[in-house]
Amino acid sequence: MSTLIGEIFTLVLMAFALGMDAFSVGLGMGMYRLRLRQIMKIGIIIGIFHVIMPLLGILAGRFLSDNFGEIAGIIGGVLLLILGVQMIWAGFKEEDAYKITPVGFGLIVFAVSVSLDSFSVGLSLGIYKAKTWLVLLAFGLSATLLTWLGLIIGRKAQGLLGNYGEVLGGGILLAFGIKLLLHL
Repeated sequence: MSTLIGEIFTLVLMAFALGMDAFSVGLGMGMYRLRLRQIMKIGIIIGIFHVIMPLLGILAGRFLSDNFGEIAGIIGGVLLLILGVQMIWAGFKEEDAYKITPVGFGLIVFAVSVSLDSFSVGLSLGIYKAKTWLVLLAFGLSATLLTWLGLIIGRKAQGLLGNYGEVLGGGILLAFGIKLLLHL
């Protein structure tokens, strides 16, 4: 029972870390003065992509784990380290890399861009044989809620946390990468 609670806690933290990317971008996109209906639609689409991408990653990770064993575990930890550093690095950049409008094709590009990291994390989780349903539920819900929150706050405050949200998410992923590599 305590193992399941520990796994749930870990996955919720990871989902929060990955959702911070969508939250940060949502803060910026909130400046487009979106209607609540558009905010709902954007959050749901981001959530769907945060289910699809880690599912693909988990399937690939399980394949790697079954065929490459211990080496695949090291690769999973290193992937989380790289993602964490990349998110922290992107959080400190001065330029605003998200100039995509959240409608039509731009929304799909936005959804893919903020959920790509969940593919890599899903890969790591697949290697470590995490519970798939729990990962997808945590990642999808977290991304949806954090996207809505980011868009609404962005609409009101126009850039309150900004890049620091992405730095926070990167720091959490970095910590999990270290944890996986050191078998803590």
